[in-house]
Amino acid sequence: MKKLLFLVVALAVSGSAGAAYRCVDEKGVTHIGDTPPAGCAKVPMFEISASGSVLRKIDPTPTAEELKAREAEAVERKERERAAGEQRRKDMALVNTYSNVNEFDMARDRNIEPVEGRIKSAKERIVAVDKRTQEISDEMEFYKAGKSKAAKKSEAREVPVQLTADFERVTAEKSALVKSLAAYEKEIQDIRTKFDTDKKRWQELKSNPSLMSAGAPAAAPTTVVPLNWTRGSAKCGEKTLACRKGETFLCLRTDGTWYSVTCEAPKL
Repeated sequence: MKKLLFLVVALAVSGSAGAAYRCVDEKGVTHIGDTPPAGCAKVPMFEISASGSVLRKIDPTPTAEELKAREAEAVERKERERAAGEQRRKDMALVNTYSNVNEFDMARDRNIEPVEGRIKSAKERIVAVDKRTQEISDEMEFYKAGKSKAAKKSEAREVPVQLTADFERVTAEKSALVKSLAAYEKEIQDIRTKFDTDKKRWQELKSNPSLMSAGAPAAAPTTVVPLNWTRGSAKCGEKTLACRKGETFLCLRTDGTWYSVTCEAPKL
């Protein structure tokens, strides 16, 4: 009874001065004051009018840890939305670029062909470098053994500096060629993996078209489309898409590279 009387008096006093602040702390104790009470620092607080109606709710000031967690959550949510939007654009490009699974294999082979050409050239060059390396090695041995054709005496002579430099050059070239071959082989494997992944995704989208909309971020319920928005079209490969003017799409070329197209209003 005393507590209730205290609350009534407190409300009456605060009402004479205008709005008041009220909260219930972690222990269930009610705090009321003309200014935000110290006991309300960690709990939601309400600003109330002289008549006792709630004017607004004031959430507690977050701690440094809470702020950090909120920021991390916001960053993670934004990244998820970005990734979902990117996946949807890629899905649309896949569906609009390829008509059947055989086209993936043909595009893959076209991308692999020039890499295989570089592999062939590198291997041919390695054969030539090996031959030159052997010639230089033989000549160096002649100098070391004192059997050079240019020598007039039988004693051993120093290997010419230029010959040593040539040997180092061809050795370094051989090493670079071997590394290039390894890189080319990896490039081919990456191409195969990419097209295999794209083909599998294309098959999933064809068998279940709802996957395209499932990957897109949900639109806000309050979103309103302007009455004066302009319908347009965008050409993606051999296909033309109906779209809204200004929208941008990612299209996939047959060589596996992406490019962007912008939706434009139809020409009159």
